[in-house]
Amino acid sequence: MRKPIHKMPKYDNLKEMLEKSGKIYGNRPAYIFKTEEEGIFREITHKQFREEINNLGTALISMGLKDKRIAVISENRYEWGMAYFATVAGTGVIVPLDKALPDNEIENLILRSGVEAIFYSNKYNNIMNEIKEKNNTNIKFFISMDLEEQTDGIYAQKELIKKGKELMEAGNREFIDAKINSEEMGVMLFTSGTTAMSKAVMLSHKNLCANLFDIASTIKVDENDVFLSFLPLHHTFECTTGFIYPVSKGSSIAFCEGIRHIADNIKEYRVTAMVSVPILFESMYKRVMKNIEKKGKLETVKKGIKISQFLLKIGIDIRRKLFKEIHDNLGGRLRLFVSGGAALDPEAEKGFNELGVAMYQGYGLTESSPVIAAEDDKYRRLGSIGKAFPSLEVKIVEPNEEGIGELVAKGPSIMMGYYDNEEATKETIDKEGWLHTGDLARIDKDGYIFISGRKKFVIVLKNGKNIYPEELETLINKIEGIKESFVYGKPEEDGDYKICAKIVYDKETAKENFGILEEEALKQVIWQEVKKINKTMPAYKYIREISITDKELIKTTTQKIKRFEEIKTVID
Repeated sequence: MRKPIHKMPKYDNLKEMLEKSGKIYGNRPAYIFKTEEEGIFREITHKQFREEINNLGTALISMGLKDKRIAVISENRYEWGMAYFATVAGTGVIVPLDKALPDNEIENLILRSGVEAIFYSNKYNNIMNEIKEKNNTNIKFFISMDLEEQTDGIYAQKELIKKGKELMEAGNREFIDAKINSEEMGVMLFTSGTTAMSKAVMLSHKNLCANLFDIASTIKVDENDVFLSFLPLHHTFECTTGFIYPVSKGSSIAFCEGIRHIADNIKEYRVTAMVSVPILFESMYKRVMKNIEKKGKLETVKKGIKISQFLLKIGIDIRRKLFKEIHDNLGGRLRLFVSGGAALDPEAEKGFNELGVAMYQGYGLTESSPVIAAEDDKYRRLGSIGKAFPSLEVKIVEPNEEGIGELVAKGPSIMMGYYDNEEATKETIDKEGWLHTGDLARIDKDGYIFISGRKKFVIVLKNGKNIYPEELETLINKIEGIKESFVYGKPEEDGDYKICAKIVYDKETAKENFGILEEEALKQVIWQEVKKINKTMPAYKYIREISITDKELIKTTTQKIKRFEEIKTVID
């Protein structure tokens, strides 16, 4: 079993985490915001953050929301984090909702979860007004993140904070003294998918704190780190690793203004760490290398990498000095990337590490709070997701001749089960407590885990051979000018499958590299590149047919391809 490499206190619940870490890091900035004056930033300290959480929590309990479920939906912002902790650290159960859902699905999840209050931003005013008028849910309190004061029966989060402060000053200690049962549900999270398909995952404080301990004992951050929050906060990967973890370590959080602003935001906020999905890091790496090439410095950088890698073997690290210009273009302080949600291109992982930005790949599920395994400075193997976390056991079920089978995990961060769905819980967690991830993987002799793909997406040919779409997509995505791809099996008359790929190209890059804008001609150029990929693989893996488009694939809010939706666009 993997051993922790960093010291980290163990917390019984998130309330204890807030209290203990607040005493240590109270004066450090918890959040950093831009002001109207360029280059001038506003900060909220960890002490202030915790005081506002206590004020808001006190107000919520005074409204009769003790032990009730409370939803939160908005873009990533400070008020979201406050609502989360004000609920989970003493009031009741928090239910984060996907900010990208259509109105009807938001309403359905509100009905399914039985929430009695909801925090939301202006973007959701219309749907909230509709739900309020229908009066068909359990919601008694609609709480706006943007109103200054209660208006037309809509409560204002700002006003509730003031009310809670007054109550506390008058001696109300209901929230402060609230006891947390770490074994009970503290968070209800809906898995991605349509409302009918999504399941409500029940996580306890014990689950989250066990995962928090594992993350901290593996990946080191401290009060000097600044995280750029990019992935949606309702998603458990961002919530645990990009929100709860930095709060527990006294780090700062800044909010990304959108995908086009990432590079600027990294510089402006002097970001040191970022948690995101592979597609973002891969495109960042491509841009970095493209800039180096344009400046005619590619050979110089390659030589620098050879020298620095040699010196690393004898304990001398000169990467930040040697590649200072690259680091300066990335804000000057960037040191850590953590990728999750899908397979990361080994080239990007290797490349960032060689340039002096630690690039770790992690893996997990909502059902595991979420991280099951990750790399770190000690346990790293290119292409792997590292080793299982210290508190978790993993194994491969029914491996084939290549050692590939379903990855299962067991330990304290595994969910309590699915809310109101005992049948699905039994299908996912077996009698011995093993969580069946649905992912195919192999574990090498040293314990490193290599993910092959989703069990339900594997293409099984008539000859019994397995095709893992993600493996082929990684190769296709390396073609210059290709943004992303979707590999699938097209049913043939003989009952077998033809391996096909839908490929998304970048118009600007295509013109720059090939001087081609006419789609049919571009398709032929890309097809020649795909043929080169085919030659590197056994014949049964050959891609036999391609289609190209400049339109993005259908994806979830965390940039995972919605394969069941995409397949409808290519197969009648």
